[in-house]
Amino acid sequence: MTTRYGITVPFEGISLLEHREVIHEIADLGYSDLWSAEIDGADGFSILAFAAAIEPRLQLGVAIVPVYTRGPALIAQSAAALAELAPGRFTLGIGASSPVIVERWNGESYTKPYQRSRDTLRFLTAALRGEKVTEEYETFSVKGFKLSRPIEQPPKIHLAALRAGMLRLAGREADGVILNWLSAGDVETVLAESGRDIEVTARIFVIPSDNAEEARAIGRRMVAAYLNVAGYAAFQQWIGRGPQLEAMWEAWEAGDRKRALEVIPDDVVDDLIVHGSYEACRAHIQRYVEHGVTIPVLAIAATGDKLREAIRELSPGHH
Repeated sequence: MTTRYGITVPFEGISLLEHREVIHEIADLGYSDLWSAEIDGADGFSILAFAAAIEPRLQLGVAIVPVYTRGPALIAQSAAALAELAPGRFTLGIGASSPVIVERWNGESYTKPYQRSRDTLRFLTAALRGEKVTEEYETFSVKGFKLSRPIEQPPKIHLAALRAGMLRLAGREADGVILNWLSAGDVETVLAESGRDIEVTARIFVIPSDNAEEARAIGRRMVAAYLNVAGYAAFQQWIGRGPQLEAMWEAWEAGDRKRALEVIPDDVVDDLIVHGSYEACRAHIQRYVEHGVTIPVLAIAATGDKLREAIRELSPGHH
């Protein structure tokens, strides 16, 4: 098994304060990494700051901080604080996010996502090294920013990437690339663009259930929720899955949500979402590693006792 093996926090149905016990258990079980997300629940930094304070054994990462929803300097400040709390243990993941998050929920304009991501990556690379930055970037300008609390170990920066341009940018200028909504077999296609000499973080959705019909029903709802977003749809077309998803996109566009779910093929769900027995799930996760993922990060679709069981059964000790 890989030397890095992560899990997504916070967990559904567990209060942030109650995560104290779970975070210690995760470290005891041999997980190396906790990775947060930032969509419509907790922000990406708070749970990691909490984890940094209580559990020194874990690497911490955020996948991702959108490059539009905070100013560049504020992203640098938040990342610097985490890097100071967890020296050498924090990875900052940034990415373009989506029009829903950026425009509908945060009131910002989702324009030039590649350029905005590139400019933010370049600014953060300089700022987190302690440099004073005065620069006219294509999508914003910074005049005289310098972190007043320099950090001894700047965090690594990973870039979320879905298609060739962003993948090549990650390969050239970032420390790693963040992937999701791809199959184990797709990883090699992606790495042909980014190169293999960077860290590869992949969020892997896991539905631990022996009931394939039930797992696929949950999986179809997840596929429909994500892969109708323009960026993810374009990625699936680029990767070659367009013909299998065309009927879903047509039904979704026509407003027929029920049909959109029904026409998602089983093999798409089976490729993109890990499900089955714990043994089958562990084997599927391992395939991502064999194809080039260096930091698999599980996102477990379960709550309550089933979630706690899955955390244990899918832990590195069982591989």
